[in-house]
Amino acid sequence: MLLLAAALLAVPDYHSTIAPILERRCVGCHRKGEIAPMALETYVQVRPWARAIRETVLRRKMPPWFAVAGTFANDPSLTREEIAAIEQWADGKAPEGKPVSRGRAISRAEEPPAPDWAMRAPAVRIPAKTELEYQYIILGEFGTDQWVRRVEVRPSDRRAVHHLVVYARAAGSAWLAGRPKNQFFTARPEEGATTADILGVYTPGTRATELPEGMARRVRAGSEIVLQIHYNPYGREAKDASEVRLWFSKTAPRYNVLTLQLNQPRILIPPFARDHVETVSGTMPGDALLLNFLPHLHLRGKSFEYRIVAPGGRAETLLKVSPYDFYWQLQYWLATPRLLKKGTRLQAEAHWDNSAANAANPDPSAEVTYCEPSRCEMMVGFFDVAVGADVDKESFFLRR
Repeated sequence: MLLLAAALLAVPDYHSTIAPILERRCVGCHRKGEIAPMALETYVQVRPWARAIRETVLRRKMPPWFAVAGTFANDPSLTREEIAAIEQWADGKAPEGKPVSRGRAISRAEEPPAPDWAMRAPAVRIPAKTELEYQYIILGEFGTDQWVRRVEVRPSDRRAVHHLVVYARAAGSAWLAGRPKNQFFTARPEEGATTADILGVYTPGTRATELPEGMARRVRAGSEIVLQIHYNPYGREAKDASEVRLWFSKTAPRYNVLTLQLNQPRILIPPFARDHVETVSGTMPGDALLLNFLPHLHLRGKSFEYRIVAPGGRAETLLKVSPYDFYWQLQYWLATPRLLKKGTRLQAEAHWDNSAANAANPDPSAEVTYCEPSRCEMMVGFFDVAVGADVDKESFFLRR
């Protein structure tokens, strides 16, 4: 009985209990060079944060995750047992314990091999308060066909980057034709619109994206990488020189991955509206495997939902993000890819809070429309689908 009581009162230690939890759930971001503000890879690094870690996991603020409907492969949420272990450890003065050999940390906390293609854009100066127009730059050209399996965008100042989209502009495309290469420029709204393939999207909170085995994104010979960067001022002058890294598939994939979007440009949010709602829908032009979602709103965003709507009107929720957090715009990977048959209707629904109760709201008295700066709003529901390796975006939509 005494032995049982002693076991129940035993305080977990760092090496045997806490380190494996952090490696599974936290170290992917909390390590040198990643998006978190501090590393949590060793006891020396973790010990000063023990109480703060306890509080954030009890309140479920960390790891960040906002899906309240749907089942996802990349859900980092802690189990109740893991939360209890961290609470016991912190309350028990955060003992270190004896180092144990756990082998290599999980793959997402490992450094990947050197990229097959990498390029850093020239530095851009961001004013302290003035929001820049979208910045575009045309980078290197591909000499041969390639299949891109992993994409990583690394801003040098993550606070300044509202979003960064990596496009592959096909040879001969009229989009941004005649613009200079290897230097930044701005484009008129009608000039910036494109159907070019998207290789990757960086938003606050996102990390490198690696596609599942047998899937990659085709980039044809002669294509050029185009970056679209939206910078966000944050109160002091800053400078950013973002880098893009690509890894190629070593074997021919079975599937080509396309990034599609549900975009609602007709937004009109009344002043002081606490719960303004907009929807947008689209029909799949062909069969495809649905892989993931990346919802995008601005500072008044409250929630975002993706649904399948059956012909009779019955709706099935695939993902609901609530609350929506502008500073943690995460990608949600389905636990099992979903086959969408030709004719499937996808719908997105977004809610906004334009009231004074929204602490992030830049101006509750404003009538808010769709536009690029963060003081306005957007509604873009990105989602990735896998199609046959011989199908590109143009032929996929011609299947109508």
